[in-house]
Amino acid sequence: MNAALKRTRARYIILALITLVLTLATGDRATLSVAGMDMQRDLGITSIEIGYLFSVFSWAYVICMTPAGWVADRFGSKLAMFFGVLIWSVVTILMGFVSYITLIIPALLFLRFLLGVCESPVGPSAGRIIAAWFPSAERGVAGAIFNSAQYASIAVFMPLMAWLCHTFGWQHVFIVMGLLGVGVALVWGKVFYVPMKHPWINQLELDHIQQGGGLIDLDMNIGQVNRQTRKKSASWSDIGQLFKSRMLVGIFIAQYCITAITWFFMTWFPIYLVKERGFTILHAGFMASIPAICGLAGGITSGFVSDWLLKRTGNLSMARKGPIMFGLTLSASMMLCNYVQAEVWVILLMSLAFFGKGFGSLGWAVVADTAPKKIIGVTGGIFNSIGNLSGIITPVVIGYVLASTGSFQVALIFVGSHGIIAVVSYWFIVGKIQRLELTPPGPAVTSPQAEPKY
Repeated sequence: MNAALKRTRARYIILALITLVLTLATGDRATLSVAGMDMQRDLGITSIEIGYLFSVFSWAYVICMTPAGWVADRFGSKLAMFFGVLIWSVVTILMGFVSYITLIIPALLFLRFLLGVCESPVGPSAGRIIAAWFPSAERGVAGAIFNSAQYASIAVFMPLMAWLCHTFGWQHVFIVMGLLGVGVALVWGKVFYVPMKHPWINQLELDHIQQGGGLIDLDMNIGQVNRQTRKKSASWSDIGQLFKSRMLVGIFIAQYCITAITWFFMTWFPIYLVKERGFTILHAGFMASIPAICGLAGGITSGFVSDWLLKRTGNLSMARKGPIMFGLTLSASMMLCNYVQAEVWVILLMSLAFFGKGFGSLGWAVVADTAPKKIIGVTGGIFNSIGNLSGIITPVVIGYVLASTGSFQVALIFVGSHGIIAVVSYWFIVGKIQRLELTPPGPAVTSPQAEPKY
């Protein structure tokens, strides 16, 4: 075949870009988990206050997620993501200077809240980008690679942040991560385009995406402020139909449980290794990267397994639900850490749990497969909002458990049980996975014809 007729692969560059942004976002929200121990000592912060500082991020994240989805639908993913990354990076830098402020806890609460506001466009924008840039048969891999960013972030940034904290002090954790974010924002503004406008894509790749169910014209009307555009915005009736769908309600419940496990690893896990297992902060930072690498392997593997199952069987439900239920069953193995003493067994069990959590994290691929075409951004925002309610509850519950018991044993049972609940939700509530089609006032219906047949 003539080289000029070969299909380009611009969609993989876009996938790498959104994965980079989520890697940064996860690293920035985890800065406190690494710096927190030294901040407690230097600033006199208690375990309960740390729990609330972890939690306040998710308050903002949840409150702003659905509006962020509307912003992404209204103004496009490029602008929503660019300003989000730029502003939250500046906020992260400012956290490195809170020791110069008299009211330290209120200042940290405000900055963590603002961090959540600015990170809220990441999920909805990514959901739109995956739906626009990838055919249905490739969304499992695309969604899994995107999701793997949270594990890659811990694997890469935890050791870096632990070294910065140990060598230069906790302030440098925030300053360095914030400066990295400013650089990522500039890269995003230069490299990201929608499919129809990307300078590196050819017609063969556009046809491949569109014929496979990719919504390549999703953002083509962005910026046109007219009556027709306003009519296409999400209404309360549209949003109500999402919650009348048993399938989506089950997906939302499971995402809450999956995200609870994520928040444990992003917040209290390094502190667990230090307080419960006697690690130093530097040792904990490097040891925390081992389960994260396993989560990364699980997350990427599940995407390939899911898309292989879809091509092999043509059964979208089996292809998505099978890996999810298998992986989340494994994630409950973290509870077994209560019954072992050796460090090696703790890391092995946590690695198995994180691998399972990664293998079961196909949520964004499921959203791309099921969200109504008209409101993919809003659906992604609601999905992520409900998931991150666990980020409000989980850190605070663990903080109170530690304050009352002085041990992580109950906390591990609390977190690990979420994996079992997510499996139950997918098994008994979700049912068949297919595109939800909105209707004018009346019940929501699903249309098997909304996605290509295999």
